[in-house]
Amino acid sequence: MSTIAPNAGADGVAAHPRAGASRGPRLAGTTVLIVDDEEIMRDVLESLLVREGCQVHLAADGAGGVEAARDGAFDAVLLDVMMPGINGMEALSTLQQLCPDLPVIMVTAYGTSQTARDALKGGAFDFVEKPFKNEDLVQVILNAVEHRRRFAGHGARRVALEAGTTRLGKLIGTGDRMQEVFELIVRAAPSRATILVTGESGTGKELVAHAVHEHSHRCDRPFITVNSGSLPPDLLESNLFGHVKGAFTGAVAPKKGLFELANRGSIFFDEIGTVPLETQAKLLRVIQEREFMRLGGVDTVKVDVRIIAATNQDLWAMVGAGQFREDLYYRLHVISIDLPPLGERRSDIPLLVQHFLQRYGDENDKPDLELTPEAFDLLEAYHWPGNVRELENVIERAVVLTTGARIGADLFPDAVLTPSSFALPAFDIPPEGIPFRAIIDEMEERLIVRALEVAGGVQKRAAELLRIKPTTLNEMIKRHGIPAGRARSGRVAASGSPAAPGSPAAAPRSAAIPARAASDLVRLVDFRASRSGSG
Repeated sequence: MSTIAPNAGADGVAAHPRAGASRGPRLAGTTVLIVDDEEIMRDVLESLLVREGCQVHLAADGAGGVEAARDGAFDAVLLDVMMPGINGMEALSTLQQLCPDLPVIMVTAYGTSQTARDALKGGAFDFVEKPFKNEDLVQVILNAVEHRRRFAGHGARRVALEAGTTRLGKLIGTGDRMQEVFELIVRAAPSRATILVTGESGTGKELVAHAVHEHSHRCDRPFITVNSGSLPPDLLESNLFGHVKGAFTGAVAPKKGLFELANRGSIFFDEIGTVPLETQAKLLRVIQEREFMRLGGVDTVKVDVRIIAATNQDLWAMVGAGQFREDLYYRLHVISIDLPPLGERRSDIPLLVQHFLQRYGDENDKPDLELTPEAFDLLEAYHWPGNVRELENVIERAVVLTTGARIGADLFPDAVLTPSSFALPAFDIPPEGIPFRAIIDEMEERLIVRALEVAGGVQKRAAELLRIKPTTLNEMIKRHGIPAGRARSGRVAASGSPAAPGSPAAAPRSAAIPARAASDLVRLVDFRASRSGSG
């Protein structure tokens, strides 16, 4: 474990040597257990917390911390991660068994996003990296104490989750993937950790953000949504940080920004990848320092805001393209929650259908609606490129149009009615066998090239035809060495392709794919294009 940072003050761990001292003791009446193998760190933390009115108990290792928790009653624990013998993660596991409601704050100089995720999944309340500001640490402890007092007792949320709940907030799901999402939300919500929600459009990323807020100690504070993609940079910064009078033409009065309005609450950035680079730098400062300046102002405004961001883009690919700041990426990627597309959680379709039937039936005064078996089979067979949002729209449309209690397939849009499944072409395997990997590789390349031709070389459209992410298609294009001009040439070679500049060379083909199989597969892509050409 590392020692205190060189810039630490005599009575603190980072700059701000007596942060919050003038406010009076804020931890009066609380008892905190400090578990750290370094004596100087124990002394520093004890001095800080005693000054805030806290009663402190010290333990020099994990075993001592577990014994102290077994014998005493504490409001919170500060637990070092890297210790000899029983390390912090092992001690955390034991503390969770002994005192499930005791908030444990993990402290380390070796913070990574994976360590943070492991700590929160293991039951930690929050995760603090060294060096830290005294003010930030005190605030985390205050949050932990407040959370324990508010949700003392059984921990109803966790019990419900362990029992296999089908809902969390407005999120619905019974499959393993959604249960993992539920668990991560419940584990991460009480902390101050920044959360990045990823997933395709229509999967419910904003619902995850709301669930995180509702299961945190900030649930009675503001939840502010930022739609950054619809605003130019100057107006976005004014909305986020506010401005002073005269900051620009039309600024006739000072205005508070969304960060100030969200103070002690949560702020949700919908599609964070659309934030301009110049604004990303200022956003990074707010995350790191928890302070900012209003547009045109010189005074610093301090805030305590939980940041939740969402994206349907590959932010790491954007970092590589110079479109997103790498340092901001790592600050956002502390806890990542990935929402699966509806096509990967088909077991949830019946529950979602029933939920939307009930919801829109109540709104339209049409109770006790149900689907015919044929209609339900169509919904289960459809591939749902628009995910849960598309399913909701289909059900709402059908509810509005129906004149009876049973909803048939005739009320579904054409996209759902068109058969969405197909059989792979049949072909024989000769007695001598086939080079399986080479054939699959060539099938994949021919489909990619044909999809690019149909899409006029537009990779995003080609990815939609193949139902894969644009970033995945881009990686496959590079792997197969498909040059940019080939997609527009109308030629599909039977052998390998020359490698594109900067791309790995295409793998040699040991055997050609059977001609009938290749042509049948290409026709499948053509069928998809003709069916969705107007979309």
